[in-house]
Amino acid sequence: MTITLHVEKRAESGASAAALRSAGKLPAVVYGPKHEATPLAIDVRDFEKVLKDAGESTIVNLEGLGEETEVLIQDVAFDPARGGIEHVDFYAIERGKELTTNVPLEFIGKAPVEETGATANKVLHEVEVTCRPSHLPSHIDVDLSVLVDEESSIHVKDLPAIEGVTIETDADAVVANVAAAREEEPEDEVEAPDMDAIEVEKKGKEDDGDAEGGEETKAE
Repeated sequence: MTITLHVEKRAESGASAAALRSAGKLPAVVYGPKHEATPLAIDVRDFEKVLKDAGESTIVNLEGLGEETEVLIQDVAFDPARGGIEHVDFYAIERGKELTTNVPLEFIGKAPVEETGATANKVLHEVEVTCRPSHLPSHIDVDLSVLVDEESSIHVKDLPAIEGVTIETDADAVVANVAAAREEEPEDEVEAPDMDAIEVEKKGKEDDGDAEGGEETKAE
C-alpha cells in the first residue's frame, strides 16, 4: 500500500517553524542515500491523516518535489509543552533496492489460556525486516490462539513467512508468552471473641471495685 502526500519545498532561510505552524503547516525534511536533504512544508491535517493511516512502516509517495519520491516516515517530533507534531523527517528510499526498517506486529485472535485466569503478555511490538519497497508489509499478524497453556509462547521464528521479506530480529526473541494466574492469598481468619471469658473478666473487675469501695467505707 502506497499513500500520497503533497509537500512544498521551502528555503532554509524561509518562514520560521512558528510561522509555518500558525499557517497550519509543519516543517519537515526529506533525505536519503541518493537524495540531498531538502526542507519541506506540509499541511498539518494532511500529515496527521497519513500518519494515522500509514504509520511508520508504509511507503508514502511525496508529490511536489519535481518528481514523485517514495519515502518512509523516519521520525516524528512532538512538542512536549504544547502537544502536537513539531517536525517530521522523511527517509527517501531507492526504488528496486532493498531497505531495512521496522514493521509493527498486530495481535489477533484470543489466547485460550486466558479463560483460566492467566494473561497473555505481548512482549514484542515490532520487528526489523529487510525487503524491497514493493514487498514491505504494513504489519505482521501474531495469532494469540496458540497460547493454550502456561507453557505456551510465541517467538520471532514462529511468525508467518512473507514472500520477499527477511526478518532480521533474533529468531529466538519472545513475541508473546503467558503469565500464570495469580493465586489469591487466603484472608487471615479473625477468631470470634470468647464471650464467656469477657463476662468472667468483667465480673472480676466489678467484684474488685466493690471490694475497694467496702474498704474505704470501713476506714471511715
